[in-house]
Order: sequence, then structure tokens, then C-alpha cells
Amino acid sequence: MNVQNSIRTGSRGSASVDQQMIAAVDGSKLKKKPFDHIYMEDVLDPATYEALLAAMPDRRFYHDLVHRDAMRTDGSSTRLRMYLYPELLRRLPRDQREAWIPVAKALCSKQLELAFKRKFRRALEERFGKPAEKIGMYPIPILLRDQPGYRIGIHSDVKKKAITVQFYLPSDTSQRHIGTIFHENDKGPGAERTTQMPFMPSSGYAFPVSLTKSWHSAASTTTKDGERVSMMVTYYVAESLGRRLYWMARRSLLLLGIHSEH
Repeated sequence: MNVQNSIRTGSRGSASVDQQMIAAVDGSKLKKKPFDHIYMEDVLDPATYEALLAAMPDRRFYHDLVHRDAMRTDGSSTRLRMYLYPELLRRLPRDQREAWIPVAKALCSKQLELAFKRKFRRALEERFGKPAEKIGMYPIPILLRDQPGYRIGIHSDVKKKAITVQFYLPSDTSQRHIGTIFHENDKGPGAERTTQMPFMPSSGYAFPVSLTKSWHSAASTTTKDGERVSMMVTYYVAESLGRRLYWMARRSLLLLGIHSEH
């Protein structure tokens, strides 16, 4: 299989990766409970998805993501991270590079950001008090390989985040039960009332961040569950020029191998 051609076109004719992702966002239903969110299915066509999995970057390109919920007793992390900025992927072997650069470009595209802004317009405008299209954001895309034992407690995400998106990358349906869990609250009966996102091939979810509503978690996985692979794009608030320059500077430092622990 020609990986590059599969990633470019796939079985949907001439639809590019970003067009496929945008179509998945636009075609998803906005759900209100337990908070505004969408669940996306068939995000990528089968040929594109299979080619992407076949070109999964080697473990040596990832680094530990330091988070209290992800740490083992020996100080290592159960969550491995690789940034998906196009310029960083040029270090990958050719086949992997050709498969992942179109995906990285799609995750960073303004068109995909606008699709999420349209979908979450009401919640975003309620939080920021301006038209959704005028809210400044900066995307940070990452590829994650969560090892058995990974978990994260109930949280709503920090206020510097505007939209959280995660695309699931399992090879089959056997990991359906390990998807992200949404809660009505972070404690009491509300924490027990949940909605779980199915961890299915070529699927994903997204939600606008709310400090008082977007409660979510991930239950601890087991050795039997295996590795939990996904990619995320987090849209960070960048309302001022200074804040946008801050995120751009952090991106530039990644070329030198300097990254934040979080």
C-alpha cells in the first residue's frame, strides 16, 4: 500500500485529512448532558485510518508526560507523549513522516478550529462574551500512548484551555470499554452519574472547557486492556498577542528538545 496516497485520498475520493475531520465535526450531534460535547464516528476513511496505524511512530520518539495521576512508584510515567507539529515530524522515518505530517497539518488547521467553534458556539460565547470566531486560541496537537495502569481522576480542565479534543486510535473494537468518562460533578452523586465515550476505531470526542461543568476522567487500565493510543488537540486560550507569542515560543523550543513536563 502506498501510505502517502492512502493518507491523501483514502476511500472517500479526493477528501483530504482535514476535510474528513471537519466533516466528522460538522456531522456530529451536539449533546447537552452531562455537558456540551460531541462524539465523532468514522473520522477518517478506512484506508486512511489503516495507513495511519501502520505508520505508528516508534516508541523512541515519545517522552514521559509528567502528571501526578500518571506516575508510577519508580518515577516513570504511564503516559507517553509526542508532539504532532509538522516541523517536528521531519525527524521520523520516511514512511511514518509521510503518513503523519498531513494529520499534523490537519490538527493545526484554522479550518478545523473554526469547525469546533461553530459546533460549540453557545458555550464558548457564554464563557468569553464575544463571537466564537473572534476568540483567540492556539492548538497543541499530541500523540499519546497510555500504558497499562494509566488513569486520571475527575477534573474539568484548567481555564487556560478553551476546547479539548481526543481522537481514538485502537486497531479494533476490543478496547471499547476504556474510553473517557464524563461526569455530572466531581463529587457526590453527580460524580457517579456518568456517560462514557466508546474507545472505538476512528472515533473521538470534543467539548468546550467549563470550570464548573466539563468533569471527566479515565479509569485505570490493566495489562489485559493493553496500550491506549490516541491523539489530542487542545485549543489553549490565546486572547492577547503576548499569549499567542508565548505558545509560539514554546513550540519553537520543541525543535531544541525542550518541552514542558505537563
